[in-house]
Amino acid sequence: MDPQVYARMAANEDEHWWFVARRRILTDVIRRRIAPAPGCQILEAGCGTGGNLAMLGQFGQISAFELDAGARRVATEKSAVDVREGRLPDRVPFESDRFDLVAMLDVLEHVDDDVGGLGALGRVLRHGGRLLLTVPAYSFLWSRHDDQHHHKRRYDRKGLIRSVRAADLEPLYVSYFNTLLFPVVAGVRLAGKLLGGRDDDDDAMPSPLLNRLLAGAFAAERHVVPRRALPFGVSLLMIARRA
Repeated sequence: MDPQVYARMAANEDEHWWFVARRRILTDVIRRRIAPAPGCQILEAGCGTGGNLAMLGQFGQISAFELDAGARRVATEKSAVDVREGRLPDRVPFESDRFDLVAMLDVLEHVDDDVGGLGALGRVLRHGGRLLLTVPAYSFLWSRHDDQHHHKRRYDRKGLIRSVRAADLEPLYVSYFNTLLFPVVAGVRLAGKLLGGRDDDDDAMPSPLLNRLLAGAFAAERHVVPRRALPFGVSLLMIARRA
């Protein structure tokens, strides 16, 4: 990603509505859908500046890797986790059959070879382990945000399932999320395309009031997503295991 994107992420991910609400949703998904045993081994693949490490660490012993040196430094300082240098699919710095849970949160869309990257993570999973995956949804939502973040693609449900199965992983649960705000996000991005406007950085911190309102609306989905798959949304979530 662009250096300024990492800088905004490091500055905002503890309080920005999108990061806060996603962590709340994922916490309930892990607790209700995966239920990892106490003390289990957890890996975050592509941890960025470390905003998810504390959330994941409440479920077990956390390890992580990240390609960008600056992001690794911030993540290590923030979490005290020894974040290793790594890249998908060819430089995963951990041995096979080690982890009970691997989290790959909005990372797969950055990987040139997504099937190869998924396969590499499947190899470090123990038998019976789970992969928790989130990705941005729908190619028609492509915007300047995707360009700035160096995304290679956005996914729909069928496409994500196809990639996961091609990597010899078995999908167990698939749901869209960020559904309540989907009409707003889709409307803004489609209007920008039609009018030729240059959209603002949508990962910038909004006003405190708007930040609380958006966080509350998005995080409310934590009561639904762990229990019942949603039919559309700005993002996609999957739990998979080694086939």
